[in-house]
Amino acid sequence: MQWFGRGESDNVEDQRGSGGGRGIAIGGGILGLIGAVIYMFTGINPSQLLNQSGGDQQQQTDQQNPNAPEDNGKKFVRVVLKDTEDIWGKLFNDMGRQYQDPKLVLFTDYVQSACGNASSATGPFYCPGDAKVYIDLSFYDELKTRFGAGGDFANAYVIAHEVGHHVQNLLGVSAKMDQARSRMSEREYNKLSVKLELQADFYAGVWAHYEQSINKVINEKDIEDALNAANAIGDDRLQKQSQGHVEPDSFTHGTSAQRVYWFKKGYETGDVKQGNTFADDRYAFLAN
Repeated sequence: MQWFGRGESDNVEDQRGSGGGRGIAIGGGILGLIGAVIYMFTGINPSQLLNQSGGDQQQQTDQQNPNAPEDNGKKFVRVVLKDTEDIWGKLFNDMGRQYQDPKLVLFTDYVQSACGNASSATGPFYCPGDAKVYIDLSFYDELKTRFGAGGDFANAYVIAHEVGHHVQNLLGVSAKMDQARSRMSEREYNKLSVKLELQADFYAGVWAHYEQSINKVINEKDIEDALNAANAIGDDRLQKQSQGHVEPDSFTHGTSAQRVYWFKKGYETGDVKQGNTFADDRYAFLAN
C-alpha cells in the first residue's frame, strides 16, 4: 500500500502515554469465549467487552497527549483514516446523505470511551456513543505474530472494518441492533451480531474497491493481505486455536469463509446496496 507522503486526517486523537485509565480491569464477555486469544474487531456491541461498572457514560472530551510521538504508526493511521473520510464522504453524497467523520483514538494499555473502559486486550473497537474508533497500535504486532496476518493493507483493513461500524451507526443500524438486543436470547443475538460484523467486513471491502479504483494506491498483494487477515480472525479458526473445538452458537463475528466472502464482495462490486447481510426475513428490519 502506497501511503507515504499522502494526505492525513486531522481526526486522530493521540492519547498514548497519557496514563489515563491505568489499572482498570476488563473481564468476561466475548473474551471469555475464546480464552486468552484476543477477540478482535469488535464493533457495535462494545458492552460485551468493556467495563460498564460506571453505568451510562458521558461523551468523552478530546484528550490529546502533547508528548505523544509523531511516528510512522500515527502517520499511517492518519493517512488511512483520511482515505476513509474521502471515500465514504463521496459514497454518502451519492446516496443523498451527509457523512460525518469519526474520530480515531490511539491509546496505550487502557482507554476510557463513552461505552466504558477498555484495555488493549479488547482489540480495536468502535463506540457508537461517541462515534470514535479506538486502537492500541500494539495490536498490529499481535495480528502479525500470533495470527500471521501482516502487511500495511491488513492493518488498514482493521481501521476500515471499524469505520464500517461507524457507517452502520450513521445509517441507523446500530440503534436498531441496540433495540433488538433486549428482545432476544444471547444465542439469537449472537446470530445477529455475526450479520453486523460481516456487513462491516463488506463495507471495508467497498472502501478497498475505491482505494484501488480512485486512489490507485493498492495492488493484488495488498488485497491478499486483507483477505488473509479476514481469514485469520474468523470465529471458527479462533475458537479452534484457543479451545480446540468450535461452538457455532457462540459465534459473534462469522467464520473465516464468511468474512473473506463479504470482504471480497464489497471489493469486487463497490456497491453499498449489495451489503445486506441481514437478508433473513427475521432480521429484515435491520436492512438498509
